Amino acid sequence: MQKISLENKTILITGASGFIGSNLVLEIMKTVSKVCIVGLDNMNDYYDVSIKEWRLQQIEKCAKNNPNVKWIFIKGDISNATLVQDIFANCKPSVVVNLAAQAGVRYSITNPDVYITSNIIGFYNILEACRHSYDNNESGVEHLVYASSSSVYGSNKSVPYRTEDKVDNPVSLYAATKKSNELLAHSYCKLYNIPATGLRFFTVYGEAGRPDMAYFGFTNKLIKGETIEIFNYGNCKRDFTYVSDIVEGVMRVMQGAPEKKIGEDGLPIPPYAVYNIGNSSPVNLLEFVEILQEELVRAEVLPSDYDFEAHKKLVPMQPGDVPVTYADVTPLERDYGFKPNTPLRDGLRRFAKWYKEFYG
Repeated sequence: MQKISLENKTILITGASGFIGSNLVLEIMKTVSKVCIVGLDNMNDYYDVSIKEWRLQQIEKCAKNNPNVKWIFIKGDISNATLVQDIFANCKPSVVVNLAAQAGVRYSITNPDVYITSNIIGFYNILEACRHSYDNNESGVEHLVYASSSSVYGSNKSVPYRTEDKVDNPVSLYAATKKSNELLAHSYCKLYNIPATGLRFFTVYGEAGRPDMAYFGFTNKLIKGETIEIFNYGNCKRDFTYVSDIVEGVMRVMQGAPEKKIGEDGLPIPPYAVYNIGNSSPVNLLEFVEILQEELVRAEVLPSDYDFEAHKKLVPMQPGDVPVTYADVTPLERDYGFKPNTPLRDGLRRFAKWYKEFYG
């Protein structure tokens, strides 16, 4: 593994106003003494833009209080090849973290075109820009880190999910685009010797998260007195991973790139790796809902006498869903000395507190 210092570097983070992206930007600002962070985001309205704007405000405040941090925000889309090329030419990032993507399994069933545009064409543009960062003997990109997803495992029967498992049977277009990212990255690593690491995230949650995620969507519905639907009659398990654990994992991976090596044929051995980042403790959805409702009452988001049973409905499995997600993080622990460990109740407590403060 090639050690990388983030000090005095320019770091490009795409999806910088997103859930994981904004938390990553803040963590870099707080822990790296001198750094330039370039954030790129299209600020689309897939979910409430005011949450993205709030995240950017937190970043702006942090940047103002830290004179050693240079923060540049660019509103734009990674599917715009010219924009991406210009950013690389003008800013010359040493580390690139690609978190920009169209997320969501169910949305991909009704809106497939945006997944092709963002997740495939957009990622291709990032790879091309990384490739050309070495032109004219420039030092170029030291490490590309990109978001994959636990969705690539599809209906894999072997648990916990291991990165060595065969993942050729996606059950949603979203999963297929994420698997394609891994394949594209591997080919570019082989052809152009770009050090790249893919991270398969497992059900990320936390404060200021995405409203399309179950914990956030359930809360919104319960507030309005609507009924929440629990899929597969409650017989689903999810490996819920708190956002701070995800961010710490990303930070560690950024600083350790796959090593460049030449094979016996005189050609590069792809400096390529993929890791799971998950909590390694799947929770049944019914238990998850019970903890969520307790924490919403505790934070006074909902009244203590709220009739939860009247607002719950068990329904069949949805297309594109899987019954269980469960991460094997042994390789992450081995190579980076890190394993996510935030208990679900602690993370949901912080979410409920934030929700109360944000929405009043």
